[in-house]
Amino acid sequence: MLGTSYNLSARTDADHNQPVNESTPATETTVATDEDMTAPALPDATTLIARADSAYNADNFSEAADLYNLAIDNYGSSATLYYNLGNTYYRMGESGNAIIAYERALRLDPSDHDTRENLAFVNARITDRPGERGTFLGNALDAAATSAPSNTWAWAGMICILLTLGGVLAYMLSSSVPVRKTGFFGGLAALALSAACLFLAFRSASIASADNIAVVTVPSTILSTVPRVPQDRNQEAMLLHEGTKVSILDSVRSTTDSINSVWYDVEVDNAHRAWINARAVRKI
Repeated sequence: MLGTSYNLSARTDADHNQPVNESTPATETTVATDEDMTAPALPDATTLIARADSAYNADNFSEAADLYNLAIDNYGSSATLYYNLGNTYYRMGESGNAIIAYERALRLDPSDHDTRENLAFVNARITDRPGERGTFLGNALDAAATSAPSNTWAWAGMICILLTLGGVLAYMLSSSVPVRKTGFFGGLAALALSAACLFLAFRSASIASADNIAVVTVPSTILSTVPRVPQDRNQEAMLLHEGTKVSILDSVRSTTDSINSVWYDVEVDNAHRAWINARAVRKI
């Protein structure tokens, strides 16, 4: 159901129990130069995020977005950071980037209710209303898979496998007919559940790592029937606005008037497919 409220308060990783990876990537030993000596040191993750939260609470949203992105780029991501970044982009009026941040947060923590509510809130306010995407069965499986992290489904599958082994042992070792029946049918049920959980674990992991989903981040863009800027109305496929999600099917590099550009072959819904300039979208 579409959320009717929108939580705009910044939260910390301690509030959400999602620690940020504060480890610094290994670097090669280099000789310091005068430029290196004068470059300001990057604050640690805790300080950087605190500064971002302070900027957000002071309504300095552009600074907050820069600091959240700096923390993500240098210290690793978390569902909480992307949630706060999504709130920041929304307050800046950048619904496309807000949707991307919320989607990334849900990939890390699909069970986050606040993020789902905020994402639904923003999606309800974008201009375009694409038609049906995918199939009913595929969408249902995706919804089930993304209701929990892949690790949760994997652990559930392993537990069901252990229950299956318990049922096999009960069937083989017990002399009691009721126990043998319980072990046999219970083992079959546990085996079926383990297969379902492992399938959902793989599907959840695949969705979380997919790089073929993008969101329009410019106010509006005209899609083309060919991989270049439309030359006339016959080559104009459709108009999309900020926040619309598309599936990338292919990409090509095009050269027009000595200007190189990348174009994506995208599917907007089951009935609409066209080419879009890569600069008009960002991948989730």
